[in-house]
Amino acid sequence: MNPWIGIGLALAALILGGGLFGWQGVVFAVSGIVFWLLLQMSRLMRLMKQAGAAPMGSIGNAVMLNSKLHAGMKLVDLITLTGSLGLKQAEETYIWRDPGGDAVEVVLKKGKLAEWRLIRADGSS
Repeated sequence: MNPWIGIGLALAALILGGGLFGWQGVVFAVSGIVFWLLLQMSRLMRLMKQAGAAPMGSIGNAVMLNSKLHAGMKLVDLITLTGSLGLKQAEETYIWRDPGGDAVEVVLKKGKLAEWRLIRADGSS
């Protein structure tokens, strides 16, 4: 979700809660916002725990990963797809390899997928 939408909804909840129910409405809106933030943090921690337990830079099938990638994917979505953290190749370049030797190399710009390429074990790209 776009962060500006979340900020707008939080402000609307605060203003609406304060306007309709006074300080109790503001407290209720703040508790809802904190609960939502805790849910997001819990999701991220569960994802990082799962990715941290897997061997670094490994995936089941590089070709399948290559077919699921699209420009603009967030890093969190990429880690969800791969199930592991990538091996860092350069400043913003990471690579994942499968057991057959095929690999997917991705380039991230500002935390979003900018470009990627499939590297086949037999040398073709």
